[in-house]
Amino acid sequence: MHQIKRTGVSRFYYATKYSLQGIKAAWVEEPAFRYEVSALVFMVPAAFWLADSGTQLALMLGCCLLVLAFEIVNSAIEAVVDRWGPEYHELAGRAKDMGSAAVFMMLNLTWVVWAGIAWDNGYLDFIKGLF
Repeated sequence: MHQIKRTGVSRFYYATKYSLQGIKAAWVEEPAFRYEVSALVFMVPAAFWLADSGTQLALMLGCCLLVLAFEIVNSAIEAVVDRWGPEYHELAGRAKDMGSAAVFMMLNLTWVVWAGIAWDNGYLDFIKGLF
């Protein structure tokens, strides 16, 4: 059966609806997503406190949102692999590991950006005295 492509406001409505369903599924099914969202309770106010400019704030909050996005993509990869079958396959394991690695790299980018901004804004000056 051929599905009709939606356009205009209808397309926007359904795209938003499906996106929110995906966020809800990540919240319900993925503990790591819930941990990362919980961390935002502290990180969002901290970003407003640490940032000295809109650009710094955007970088800090953007990294946090990208962690969530990468976690959702990782969860999607895992769901597709698990749907295919429970038996181990090297490629399935590799796909899951690479999804996890992507989240890990984004978490590392986040702390590097945050540390760089904290350094630039003088919050880590005590470290300069150690060297």
